[in-house]
Amino acid sequence: MTTTTTNAPKSPLARLIATGAHQKLLAFASLILLLIGFSIASPNFMQMSNMIAILQATSVNGVLAVAVTLVIITGGIDLSVGTMMTFCAVITGVVLTYLGLPLLLGVVAAIGTGALAGLCSGTFVAKMKIPPFIATLGMMLILKGLSLVISGTRPIYFNDTPGFSEISRGSIIGDLLPFLPIPNGVLILFLVAAAASYILGRTVLGRYCFALGSNEEAVRLSGVNTDRWKMAIYALSGAIVGIAGLLIASRLNSAQPALGLGYELEAIAAVVIGGTSLSGGRGTIIGSLIGALIMAVLTNGLRVLSVAQEWQTVVTGSIIILAVYADMIRRKRA
Repeated sequence: MTTTTTNAPKSPLARLIATGAHQKLLAFASLILLLIGFSIASPNFMQMSNMIAILQATSVNGVLAVAVTLVIITGGIDLSVGTMMTFCAVITGVVLTYLGLPLLLGVVAAIGTGALAGLCSGTFVAKMKIPPFIATLGMMLILKGLSLVISGTRPIYFNDTPGFSEISRGSIIGDLLPFLPIPNGVLILFLVAAAASYILGRTVLGRYCFALGSNEEAVRLSGVNTDRWKMAIYALSGAIVGIAGLLIASRLNSAQPALGLGYELEAIAAVVIGGTSLSGGRGTIIGSLIGALIMAVLTNGLRVLSVAQEWQTVVTGSIIILAVYADMIRRKRA
């Protein structure tokens, strides 16, 4: 007697859970609920000026979230993105203010500095086999110290650099559509996110990014130089952090050497909220963008409601814990 087994078709909900798309839907639903809740709590929340402020804040955290997404998909972590962003801003200040070089060279210096710092972190992780947590923690402290040393612990201002503040605060869209003054920083965020999505979905680097996070040993046994690809991913992430450094320096019209700590936690929280697994192998750029918007809306809403800064910090910390716990539950179910 022979027996045949048939696989029952999965329900739509089961397919959503299997692909991880449900996490993005839940994050998006949470974003909508936050917007509705804060709008009801305060009539000032939905004003155009406040919406622009939220988008402006998201531009920096969103770019950092995109950078962190690439690293976390490989199964790593990067705690240095906040101080790396500051270091890139300081180097830009040196190039443009101290050396008086053209604006384009300042942009190249920021991105190149970020790529070099990311490459160093990737070398520590890939070649020296230092755990990513420790390697990037050490890099965070190194870059923090270098930022203070190079700047002399003083802010570097860009008052004599025409057009620098327009990188983040200007509005090309607003010039064309005066009723829609979306800052250039937001436009840059979406361009960076689109490029990163293309790299993850359509290039060899993107495929190895997911493969390293899923089963690095199997990739190594198949003859792939995993160290080289891991270093390339960290370098690309660092280059994106350099763009975030440009955005925050342009937004403040200065490079603040003591700034940066704490940004990495918000970026990691945004990535996890958006559905990227801390164990690696799964994640999307659009999910990270939704997570960054949630963090920006939450921070702005609490500020509009005049919640004390210390309680805002408590809420942010609680969200990070809940996001990591939710990721642990997802992994157990998977």
